[in-house]
Amino acid sequence: MAAASANSPQSDYIQHHLVHLNNIGEKQDVIANFSVINYDSAFWSLLMGLIAIYIMYRAARKATAGVPGRFQAAIEILVGWVEDQAKSIVPSEESRRFVAPLALTVFLWIVLMNVLDLLPVDLLPWTFAVTGLGAEAGDPLYYHRILPTADLNVPMGMSLGVLLLTLYYGIKIKKPGGFVKELFTAPFTFGGIAGVLLSPFNILLNLIEYGAKTVSLGMRLFGNMFAGELVFMLIALLGGAWTGFNGASLGLGIGHVLAGSVWAIFHILIVLLQAFIFMMLTLVYVGQAHEGH
Repeated sequence: MAAASANSPQSDYIQHHLVHLNNIGEKQDVIANFSVINYDSAFWSLLMGLIAIYIMYRAARKATAGVPGRFQAAIEILVGWVEDQAKSIVPSEESRRFVAPLALTVFLWIVLMNVLDLLPVDLLPWTFAVTGLGAEAGDPLYYHRILPTADLNVPMGMSLGVLLLTLYYGIKIKKPGGFVKELFTAPFTFGGIAGVLLSPFNILLNLIEYGAKTVSLGMRLFGNMFAGELVFMLIALLGGAWTGFNGASLGLGIGHVLAGSVWAIFHILIVLLQAFIFMMLTLVYVGQAHEGH
C-alpha cells in the first residue's frame, strides 16, 4: 500500500504558524533549552515594553494640575486603581513605592503583548511574502510568531522575575536569618525533637510552594494565550477553505467572519483578564513575602 501523507494541509498550516524565528532555524525540541533564542518573541516583547514605557512617560510629561484631558484622566484612573490594589495587599509603604509602579508596568506590558493576538493571523506572513522575506522556507522571516505571551519562555521568564522579587522582599523584611529559619520551621511549627524531625518536610513544602507559584503564574498566562492563538488559526482555516462562489465556500466564509468577530470580542476580555490576574498575583506574592507563617 502507498504511504499516506504525513500531514494534512490544515495541519501543516497550523504547525507553520507555531514555529518561532530563532537561532537554530527549527522548532525547539525541549521545554528548557537556553541555547535557543526566539528572535520574534524578543523583538515584540521588547517593542511592547518600550511602548508601555513611552505611554507612561508621555502621561507624566503632559500631566497638568488643572482639568485633565482624556488621556491624562485615563492614566490617572489606571494609576490610582493599581495603587489601591497595592495598598490592600502589600502592607509596607516603603515596598509599595517600588511594587505599585512595577505592577502597573506589568499590567500595561502584558495587555500590549496580548493585544497582538487580535491582529489577523496571516497579516504578517502575507506582508513578509509580498516583500520576499518569508515566501518560502529559507527566507529570513518565513517563520515568525507575533504573540510573545504564547511563547512559554516569555511568561516563565516574567514569573521567575516575580519569584526573585518575592525572595528579595522575604529576605529584606525577615532578615536572612529569619527567612532561613522560616523555611525550616513553617508551616509545621514545633519545639524540641519534633521540630527537628519536621524541618526536612517544612523546607520541602516551602520549596514546592515557591516552585508551584512560579510555574502556575507563567503557565496560566501562556496556556490562555496559546489556546486563544490556536482558536484564531482554526477560524482562519474556515476562510482558507474558499474555492469560489458556491454554497459551501459562502457558508464557510460567513462562518469565518462571524466566528472571528465573536472570538475577537471575547478575546479582548481574556487579554485584559490575564494581565489583571498576573498583576494581582504579583502583588499577592510580594505581600505574602512580608508576612510570616
